[in-house]
Amino acid sequence: MNSVSTVHDQPSSPPVPAWAGTLTPPPGPPRPPRARIGFRQTMLRLLREPFSRAALRQRRYAALNLLLAIPGFVFIALAVTAGFGLSLSFAGMLAGIPLLMAALLGARQLGALHRRLAGRLLGLRVEAPPPLRPRPGALGRVRARLTDPVGWRACAYLVLKLPLAALTAVAASCALVYGVPYLTFPIWWEILHVTGVVIQLPQWLAWWTADPLAVARQVHSLAVAFALVPIGPAVLLWVPSTVRGGNAADAKLIARLLGPPLPHRVRELEQSRARVVDDSAARLRRIERDLHDGAQAQMVAVAMKLGLALEKLGGTIAGAPSTAEVDLERALELVDAAHRSAKEAITELRDLARGIHPPVLDHGLGTALTTLAARSAVPVELVVDLPERPSAAIETIAYFCAAELLANVAKHSGARHAELEAVHVFGLLRVRVTDDGTGGARLEARGGLAGLADRVRAVDGRLQISSPSGGPTVVTVELPSHA
Repeated sequence: MNSVSTVHDQPSSPPVPAWAGTLTPPPGPPRPPRARIGFRQTMLRLLREPFSRAALRQRRYAALNLLLAIPGFVFIALAVTAGFGLSLSFAGMLAGIPLLMAALLGARQLGALHRRLAGRLLGLRVEAPPPLRPRPGALGRVRARLTDPVGWRACAYLVLKLPLAALTAVAASCALVYGVPYLTFPIWWEILHVTGVVIQLPQWLAWWTADPLAVARQVHSLAVAFALVPIGPAVLLWVPSTVRGGNAADAKLIARLLGPPLPHRVRELEQSRARVVDDSAARLRRIERDLHDGAQAQMVAVAMKLGLALEKLGGTIAGAPSTAEVDLERALELVDAAHRSAKEAITELRDLARGIHPPVLDHGLGTALTTLAARSAVPVELVVDLPERPSAAIETIAYFCAAELLANVAKHSGARHAELEAVHVFGLLRVRVTDDGTGGARLEARGGLAGLADRVRAVDGRLQISSPSGGPTVVTVELPSHA
C-alpha cells in the first residue's frame, strides 16, 4: 500500500465514483471549504517562526554572507584599483594587466562560491554562466579575459554585496543583542540587582540608548523590568522578516549578476519555447487523431446501431416508413451495443480531457499529487509543503512532470519504493522524485525527460537528473512559483 505523509495544502477530496451504466456525467465533487486560521494559530505561528529551520538557515546565510563579503570586497577593490592604476603607464601594464586578469578570474570563482552557498542554504537555483571562450593567439586570450562580461558582473556583485550583507547581518544580530536579553530582562536584572554587579560595556558596543545593559542601569524596580519584556518578542518577530528581505535582495543580485548574461538566456528561452510550440502543435494533431479515430468513430457506430434498432422496431428512417417486421430481440441487442459504445466514447473523451487539464487540480496541487501517488503502481511516500498556491500554469506543469516521472519509475526503474516531494522554497516550486531502482536515467533527445526539460525551460525553470548506475535516481524539477 502506498504510504502518504501529511500534506500541508488544501484537504483532499474523495475520488469521483465511476460512471455506472449512465450516459449523463455525474456532478463534480464539491469544493472543499477553505480552512480558517484562528487568532491563536496565527500567534503561535508568529512565535515559532523566529526559531524555525527556515529562519535559522536565513540567519546562518546572513552570517556566512558577511564573512565572505568582506574578503571578496577587499580583494576586488585592491586588485581592480591597483590593476587600473598600474595600467596607466606603459611600464606598469606588464603588472597591471595580469592583475586585472587575475581579479576577473577570481571574481568568477567567488561568484560560483556565492551561488553554491545560496543554493545550499536558501534553495536558490541560478544557472552557471557560460565558460570563458579564449580567442586564438596570445593577444586574443588576453582580450577575452579583460572583456569577460561574466567576470565584470561578478566584480559588481562583490562590490554591492558588502553593504547589503552588513545591514542584513546587523539585523540578524539584533535577535541576540536585543531580542533574547529583553525577553529575559527581569531574570538577569534581578540577579545583577541582588548581587550588586555593575557591567560596563565599551562605548563602541553600546549601539544606541536601547542597549539592554544601559537600560538596566536606569531601571530600579522589578515592575519596570517586566514592562520591558514585550520589547524582546517584538524584536524576535521583526528580525526574521528583515533578514529574509535582505537575503531576498541578495538573491536578486545573484540572479542578475552571477547567472547567465541576458542574451544567453534569451537565446535559450527562444530555443526552448520554439520546441514547446512544436510540441504543442504535435499534441493538437494527436488530439485530432484521437477524436477522429476514437470518440468520433464510436459515435458514428452508435448512430448506425440506433438507426438499425429503430428499423427493427418498425420506426421511420430519414422520414420514410420502414417496411421491415418488428424484431424486438434484435432491437434490444442493437440498443445495448450502442449503449456500450456510447460509454466507451465518453470514457475516451474523459481521458482526453484529463490529459489536457486534470480536474483534480481545481482543488490544489497537494490534492492532485495525493491522488497521483495513491494511483501509482509503485509505493510512493508523499511530502508536500505548499504554504502558498502557485499559478495555474505552474501547477499544471508540476502535475504533469510528477505524473511522467512516476510513470517512468513504474515502467523503467525496477524500483520497490519512490518518494514524491513538492515544496515551496524561496520563490520556487520544487518537485523531486526519488526511487531506489537500478539508475541509469539519461536526458536523451526525443525522450520523455527531454520533453519535460523543454516544458520546464519554457517557464524559466530547470530539470536536474542524478542517476548513477545502480541507483538511486533523483530527478528535480524547479519552477518559478508564478509565471
